Amino acid sequence: MKQWLPFELHCHTFHSDGKQSLLELAEAAKELGLRGVALTDHNTMTGLANRDEVVTATGVEVIPGLEWTTFFGHMLTLGLSEYVDWRNLSPFHIHRGIDGVHRQGGLVGLAHPFRVGSPMCTGCYWEFEVSDWNEIDYIEVWSGLFPSIRRNNARAFGMWTDLLNQGYRVAATSGRDWHVSDPISEPISATYLALRDSVVASSGIVAAALDALKRGAVAVSMGPLPQLRIGQAGSVSADIGDSVPIKPGVPMEVTVGVDYTAREGYYELPDHPLEMKLVSNKGELALFKLTRDQSQVTTDLDLTGVHWMRAEMSGVFCSVNTLIGFTNAIYLTEEPSSSDKD
Repeated sequence: MKQWLPFELHCHTFHSDGKQSLLELAEAAKELGLRGVALTDHNTMTGLANRDEVVTATGVEVIPGLEWTTFFGHMLTLGLSEYVDWRNLSPFHIHRGIDGVHRQGGLVGLAHPFRVGSPMCTGCYWEFEVSDWNEIDYIEVWSGLFPSIRRNNARAFGMWTDLLNQGYRVAATSGRDWHVSDPISEPISATYLALRDSVVASSGIVAAALDALKRGAVAVSMGPLPQLRIGQAGSVSADIGDSVPIKPGVPMEVTVGVDYTAREGYYELPDHPLEMKLVSNKGELALFKLTRDQSQVTTDLDLTGVHWMRAEMSGVFCSVNTLIGFTNAIYLTEEPSSSDKD
């Protein structure tokens, strides 16, 4: 069994350039209906010193990490037990640092890759040369408040789509880049992670959250939770982040849904239908309109030639008709036909 929990994966305290303590951050996250945060202070992990006390006091989980802040880009590193030095990273040797994080079992993600860089934000624009995108665990495709309307995020979203089209299995997340716990007037986005109950029971929420992110079992939303599943009666099925074999010409059962209970009460959503678009390497595959009364639809689709598919959820949000959320991809592999085997 899995449980979808909302997280904020890009946060700072006064141990770097934030204006909040870890306790203040966790308390503010709880008030926003978030189950956990990742502390990603710039080039330091000292803010995690009282992590256990904060988790006990608030019930909000804290994923350890830091944000490498360099002249050539910012990289988020999650799940670290020890500091990984970033100071020997030239624009052509980012993989030295990535290897160090992966040796600890941690994950790496590009932070706001198309945000305006120097002199406004030193190193915010990504300029490192990635020689193997298989080594990148995720990309922060939505950054900041009300992320769907930001042009730099549209470029990051397009970058993610291009990588999926090239065959890479890279997860996509949102990140507020949270520095201050003051009240806000713009909407936030949450990164939902599908935590496996077996991992939670054996290793805890942090390990289960990192496991979900590594698997690509991720959905992102400013409002309700978009859902996607592919299956076939009496055969295999796949959830977000999974891979499923298909037979060319044989329709697959695709289920698209919206969980309106996710973070309910923490955002305003007009009583209008939401558009759920199925998008793939072949472009748009289908479009459905869902409501609270009809929050799920199942249909048969011929997915021949489809290598990946995600759901995009759009509608009116904060008086703007915009993309509200999206799922990560389900990956499809075609089984050889009987004639091919012969």
